[in-house]
Amino acid sequence: MKRIFGTAAAALILLTAGGMTCAQEPRHSDSAPAKQTVSSDQTTPTFSQRDSRYVLRPGDSFELAFDYTPELNQTVVVQPDGFINLKGASDLRASGLTTPQLVEAVRAAYGKMLTNPSLSVTMKEFDKPYFIADGQVTKPGKYDLRGDTTVVQAIAIAGGFNQNAKHSQVVLFRRVDDTWTQAKLLDVKKMQNERNLAEDLHLRPGDMVFVPKNRLSKIKEFLPTANLAMVPTQF
Repeated sequence: MKRIFGTAAAALILLTAGGMTCAQEPRHSDSAPAKQTVSSDQTTPTFSQRDSRYVLRPGDSFELAFDYTPELNQTVVVQPDGFINLKGASDLRASGLTTPQLVEAVRAAYGKMLTNPSLSVTMKEFDKPYFIADGQVTKPGKYDLRGDTTVVQAIAIAGGFNQNAKHSQVVLFRRVDDTWTQAKLLDVKKMQNERNLAEDLHLRPGDMVFVPKNRLSKIKEFLPTANLAMVPTQF
């Protein structure tokens, strides 16, 4: 499997490193439904709303439909450079946009030839959401993220803790952009002992649940994303 996040050794080194500067967390999407349609009458989502929106990336494809100018209807593919080619309009960068943001961007692209065009975007092909379970779990690997899944559930999907696991210091890694990865420490042992999962976090696509073997004395909320791939993963 490709290098995705880094091994237990790499994570331990990063988590105990000090002096890192925190960055403001940008948007990150959750899983998208099998078919998602967004119309132009929807407003641009707020920061909190964008967290649950699918974000386009190269290779995604979607249908673009105009209510009153069907001759402009088209199937569009996000190119490797992140741009899309539009019929009769300039190319625009779609990678990194949510579907409501894409609708507004397309409306603006056609603004010179149409007055307030009414259109919709329907996703056709896109990456299946997934999560990674690494470290001291029975079956580390990459798993499909099917529906709402928490950290505790993800560990169970990966076969549960092995005998070397540190139950009280599970780490959830979440990539927030090309530069930073957020890390959150969870005491799963305490949650299970108290039978209280109120602090159990819900996964987003691309998250990694890392179960360490040794004690993690320090953890920084944000880590340089590039450093997480220093060492190949064990799966």
